[in-house]
Amino acid sequence: MDWLKKIPIGQYVSGKSSWLRGIDPRIKLSWILLFLLTPILANSMWRISTAFVLLLITFLSLLPPRIWWRSLLFLLAFSLLIGSLSIVLPASESSFALPIRAPDEIPGAIVLTRSWEIFRLGPFNFGGISLGPLVVDRRSAELGIKTSTLIFTVIHSVNLMLITTPPEDLVWAIRWFFSPLALLGFPLEKISFQLLLALRFLPLVQEEFQNLFRSIAVRAIEFRKLGLKSSLGLFITLGERLLSNILLRAEQGADSLMLREGLWLSSQQLRPSIIGNPKHLWINLNSILLLLIAIILRCLYGTS
Repeated sequence: MDWLKKIPIGQYVSGKSSWLRGIDPRIKLSWILLFLLTPILANSMWRISTAFVLLLITFLSLLPPRIWWRSLLFLLAFSLLIGSLSIVLPASESSFALPIRAPDEIPGAIVLTRSWEIFRLGPFNFGGISLGPLVVDRRSAELGIKTSTLIFTVIHSVNLMLITTPPEDLVWAIRWFFSPLALLGFPLEKISFQLLLALRFLPLVQEEFQNLFRSIAVRAIEFRKLGLKSSLGLFITLGERLLSNILLRAEQGADSLMLREGLWLSSQQLRPSIIGNPKHLWINLNSILLLLIAIILRCLYGTS
């Protein structure tokens, strides 16, 4: 019934059992940028290595498994499904359609070319319906690897940061990176506080989803008897109810903020307590060193 509460996607989970909680949020954001930007124009080996490093960090993070194993299994299954579909879809021109001259024009010539196809299965016949062969070539295999690894690294890296970093620390780190824009007159204090409210609003949206799913389960609605048109109308009604409830929560939050004279927190009030703590100094130094090593490895071996 409450399966959404068991998958804390995008929500901070308090605790002290992981060394990830002691890393400076600015360093965490730098690592997230590494996972988000380095797969761009990278080869397949770098993308696979990035996904394996992210899995290794998850298993060695000392986080309770109940926090991440459900979302990790769901994300792995979803990434593999999308990657498998990308592999079997044709991603390039067939080899026989390419304008290549016949090798027997020159007697005794040895043609050294890489095989374009990796795997071929079929054709298939289903009840008189003939389907073509299942062909996996190099381009489709690369597309499947890029798609699956990109989905996994983008979602899981951000989720891993959000469950180990309080929203106040994250907003302060973003405010620190964009502090030069304050010299140009940008209202960073107001924008950072709005971002904090948006991060705080995520659990409320998840709670509204959970309430709607619970209402459907309690009423034991049989969608087979409703039919396609009635089922579609029911989901549209649920979407309208979800939107109205979210807007009502937002209005209530705005009213409570205005009752407190509409004051927003400054960046100094959001400063994390772990900043300057000598207990976490070695963790931050090692994180910076590994980040530099990863950037160097990307420049040397990650290019396509």
